[in-house]
Amino acid sequence: MQLFFANFLKPAPAAKEPRRLVVSCENQAYEIVLQRHPRARRYTLRVREAQRDVVLTMPPRGNLRDARNFAERNVNWISTRLKQIPEPVPFAAGAGIPLRGILHRIEHRPRARGTAWPELSADGVSLLCVAGQSAHIARRVRDFLKREAKQDLLAATRRHAQTLGVAIERVGLRDTASRWGSCSYDGALNYSWRLIMAPSFVLDYLAAHEVAHRRELNHSARFWRVVDELTTERRRAEAWLKAHGNSLHRYGAKTI
Repeated sequence: MQLFFANFLKPAPAAKEPRRLVVSCENQAYEIVLQRHPRARRYTLRVREAQRDVVLTMPPRGNLRDARNFAERNVNWISTRLKQIPEPVPFAAGAGIPLRGILHRIEHRPRARGTAWPELSADGVSLLCVAGQSAHIARRVRDFLKREAKQDLLAATRRHAQTLGVAIERVGLRDTASRWGSCSYDGALNYSWRLIMAPSFVLDYLAAHEVAHRRELNHSARFWRVVDELTTERRRAEAWLKAHGNSLHRYGAKTI
């Protein structure tokens, strides 16, 4: 009788593809986020101002060597674009932040009661006053902005929904970098709370846009006709968002 021993070895797991690479320019290192896209036909680079980073998109059959070569050939462009991103503005005493499109200076009132509130100074300066300890300023400013955003967005959403005669399931707030609002099939609407920092006509347009999706869940010509029934500010608001929308993400952002 013979005995045989078969050593069934499991194949080694495939190495995980790195999600980032680093390139350098003038002694400065830049970390680049890698992503594949099924419909990409070439390598592309884009700077995300909200995240203050760079994304390199690869085609499905692209490889890391070509991705690195592409990034290194364009490292001067990467460096220039990142330097052009405005510096973050923290929610801290003395900082200027917009509220409904009007710049307000954060003023710390440590002995005052309450949390945060807008006020006009004797010399006509718009203030956002914050009570309590300095360690709580950032949180209280953010909470205040979210409360104001929910109030304004609820009012605008309900007004437009009543005009169209459509139902809204719920309204929520998020802090997304890719979109200002969304509408689901079941009538749930979500907005970026940062819209409270934009002029009021921009917030109102975004509310009209999302409510219009309750009639047309697409971006067809019919959809845009519905939007234009609700607001005359579409083109003005879109132009403002294109020019200034990304800058709203710098407020309250952490420094690199």
